[in-house]
Amino acid sequence: EVKLPITFEGVILESGLKIDMLVEKCVIAELKSVESMNPVFEAQLMTYLRLSKTRLGFLINFNEKYVKDDIKRIIL
Repeated sequence: EVKLPITFEGVILESGLKIDMLVEKCVIAELKSVESMNPVFEAQLMTYLRLSKTRLGFLINFNEKYVKDDIKRIIL
């Protein structure tokens, strides 16, 4: 997990959000292990992307026979 501080109107909240994985400061990976994906997970990743000013994110569900079958790529 990577802590993502939030800055709002000049105030920095150090305990902001916890991102599952941040790759080279340019890709966020949100990792799940659930029976079925929920639209809330996509909204969560989009929030992380906006707040971190990152453009590319992956939503990955490990509760599948083949992980490649449940990877969603999100670009802002």
